[in-house]
Amino acid sequence: MARISLAGGTAIALLFMASGVMAQVTAEDVWQSWKTMSASVGQTITTTSEARQGDTLVIEGLSMSLNDPSGLVAESQVGTVKFRDTGTGTVEVTLPESYPLNMTIPPEDGDGVPTSIKMTVSQPGMLMTAGGNATDTSYDFTAPTISIDVTEVAIPEGPMNIKFNAKLSGVSGRYQMSGGAEAKNLDSSFAATSAVFTGNGAEDASTFTVNISIADLKGTTKGNFLGADMMANMAGALNAGFASNGGVSYGKTSFDVNVDDVGSKSVVNGTMDGGNVDFGLDKTQLTYAIGMKGANYTISGSEIPMPQVNLGFGEFAFNLLMPVSKSDTPQNFAFLSKMVDLKMSDDIWALFDPMGQLPRDPATLIVDTKGSVKLTQDIMDPAASATMQDSFPGELTALDLTQVLIKLAGAQVDGKGALTFDNTDLLTFQGVPTPTGQIDVTLTGINALLDTLVAMGIVPEDQVMGARMMLAMFAKPGDGPDTLVSTIEFKDKGLYANGQRLQ
Repeated sequence: MARISLAGGTAIALLFMASGVMAQVTAEDVWQSWKTMSASVGQTITTTSEARQGDTLVIEGLSMSLNDPSGLVAESQVGTVKFRDTGTGTVEVTLPESYPLNMTIPPEDGDGVPTSIKMTVSQPGMLMTAGGNATDTSYDFTAPTISIDVTEVAIPEGPMNIKFNAKLSGVSGRYQMSGGAEAKNLDSSFAATSAVFTGNGAEDASTFTVNISIADLKGTTKGNFLGADMMANMAGALNAGFASNGGVSYGKTSFDVNVDDVGSKSVVNGTMDGGNVDFGLDKTQLTYAIGMKGANYTISGSEIPMPQVNLGFGEFAFNLLMPVSKSDTPQNFAFLSKMVDLKMSDDIWALFDPMGQLPRDPATLIVDTKGSVKLTQDIMDPAASATMQDSFPGELTALDLTQVLIKLAGAQVDGKGALTFDNTDLLTFQGVPTPTGQIDVTLTGINALLDTLVAMGIVPEDQVMGARMMLAMFAKPGDGPDTLVSTIEFKDKGLYANGQRLQ
């Protein structure tokens, strides 16, 4: 999978290089910058001729290739590219409407037959203009459509009967790039009114089809990018100034997947109101976030014991912020995992609750935390990563439980609190830094849920009695019906529940 991801990244890199992204203030500057940038990332450019025709520099027989140290090979026969001086300090770049892009991926074990992928990049009607100056260049482009067709895939076992197409419509974008060949600042944005991905294939008696449609696709990228040699060591690159952040958002989405495996059919389809993916990385921290809203999925097939399965949720979110560099002082972190209003069809509930005894309200799970840690290593340093297998490379100094919420089958657990930690005392709590602080928890509907589980025969009565005794130790009755509250305190190197010392 990593090699396929690398292959996809290289395809995108070649696509942008072939789209004149490195254009400068004059036609010759554009072309020279293109060649310089290609060399800086390990690409080789060849041409059959380079000649001026009036106000236009015409490049004939342009070929681009990349031989990665891992064994990956990417080659493209771009053909004719024209760089025209407009007379207004800008350069207009004219590209072929289509060109081939072929990739060879080495086998995982380094021996045997590599995987080869043949693609065609199409961009009819693309308009691209570069402006600015030699060190600070902006690029504006539009295209009715940009598409990539995967026309042939051959794995070590032989050719695959498989086809894929990715097509963007209503494309527009802007790039602004400054700096030299070894370090560049990039500020970019793009938009597409729609993106459609289709695929189909067959092997022996099995077939599949995939269709994905996405509306209102938008993205941004900003960063300081270094040369390929510097990027070989991420920790070194971060210390040298590498930084990047950006994101992608999308609107209404639909998909369907159909698989027929020797008569065993499966169908998965779904819709989504929209979502986003955001990222950021610099010397101080890593950020990553995913969001999705209004999702509904349907699964059917001959292998499941019901006509179809329906799943859906109102909102899903995952956010992560973490420090990446060694520091003598605490640095902030944050973690959020959220699933709101998860719904399942009655057929799924009936598998473990055929009599409908459990409330079937939508379920919610939220864990929202933040805090601080003091790292003792640069976690992006490959040399240090081997030492992180058995222990956390730092010290936890503070943890805030902004919200912990669980709603399921009529019961609810809601908690919040804040703790600090003494890392000089690892004995009091048996290897865990000694905490100080308070956590407040409210439980609603727990006893009713336990009674129902016993009535259903899922949980034996004696186990429920043990659970109730444990709750009695940590909780006391609240104001509402079937409500329990608990205040958990860590103070004076002890553990207290509702004022009673437990340790």
